[in-house]
Amino acid sequence: MTAADTIAAIRADARFAKASATLAAEHARIVDDLVTLTEIPAPPFGEEKRAAAYLDMLRAHGLEEVEQDEIGNVMGIRRGFGNGEMLVVAAHLDTVFPAGTDVRVRREGTRLMAPGISDDTWSLAVNLGFIRALDAAGIRTRQDILFVGDVGEEGLGDLRGVRHLFEKGRHRERIRAFLTVDSPEVDRIVAGGVGSRRYRVTFRGPGGHSYAAFGIVNPMYAMAEAARALAAVEVPKAPPTTHCVSIVSGGTSINAIANAVTMEVDLRSASAAELARLDARFLAIVEEAVAAENAARSTAAGTVAAEITRVGDRPAGETPAGAPIRDIAAAAVAAEGYAPRFEFSSTDANVPMSLGIPALKIGAGGRGGRAHSLDEWLDVEPAEALRGMRTSLAAILALAGMEGIS
Repeated sequence: MTAADTIAAIRADARFAKASATLAAEHARIVDDLVTLTEIPAPPFGEEKRAAAYLDMLRAHGLEEVEQDEIGNVMGIRRGFGNGEMLVVAAHLDTVFPAGTDVRVRREGTRLMAPGISDDTWSLAVNLGFIRALDAAGIRTRQDILFVGDVGEEGLGDLRGVRHLFEKGRHRERIRAFLTVDSPEVDRIVAGGVGSRRYRVTFRGPGGHSYAAFGIVNPMYAMAEAARALAAVEVPKAPPTTHCVSIVSGGTSINAIANAVTMEVDLRSASAAELARLDARFLAIVEEAVAAENAARSTAAGTVAAEITRVGDRPAGETPAGAPIRDIAAAAVAAEGYAPRFEFSSTDANVPMSLGIPALKIGAGGRGGRAHSLDEWLDVEPAEALRGMRTSLAAILALAGMEGIS
């Protein structure tokens, strides 16, 4: 049976119709869950309160082995009838917004606005809706489904939640496929994981008066040379590869040679090999910039040195064309009249992709915009939202092995 045949059989099944009807009947409850969770702050490395609330929600949905692991992920199992193989359906708990951000939800008709509402709180609420729909329809799956609310997807969280799930989690040996539900749009399927290396580099020197000590080494010049040299590095367009000097800071006064300056750098590629090459070139650039500054000016008061700290390391990976999970997701998207698009991005799916485990990022339904901004919005208009939910639920059932669909 082809992927399209499998999706068609699922969609034609009376149980799927009942599950879809349950999602429609409970649309308001899904939105209520969304508002509740959105208004619980979940800043980077501060997801505890939202995690506790979501843990209680998972327990209330009758999942088995509901727990919070050592890193902070919360999860529970919807038991299958097979041999214990497992599909993970995840959504991340954290947002990019710092503690103290106003996360109260504002409404304009079906449009809801609040920081983090579409990325990724909507997916947390929709996954709860999926559990209720499966239960109401009496749908059984061959594989266990592990529903996860994970920590550390955004920014310097460095995918620590999903990394822990696959490196130390007690279910890691049983996971056969992974879906992260992240963002509303279901036509955008992420099958390639953009890897990244992130650095904080501090250049230190003796410092001194801008006039009286003129001529001694200046760490600002070393940093500027490193930034200039990185800017000159040519990178391939395919696989997509990028570099960026993102943040610079330091110095004490306009009339002082700085004794310490810092830059933060983001290196990315969809290819692990290209990322490794870019990484090696950047480290060499820093060394060369320091050597050039120490050769260019006096070191009588001391030399310039660089302290390099890696603050992020996201693996690159890809679920390649022809993989059954891609065909299933594309068929589910097409069955609802969307045009599936496969893309590269940086999501929780990077980790399993890098390990060779079939993984994708799929959407939760609806429309959203301005993600990572204070005016982030989500339109939960029922028809479009439910259309998207049916899309992802069909893909989940095909991957988990819906009973009676071969």
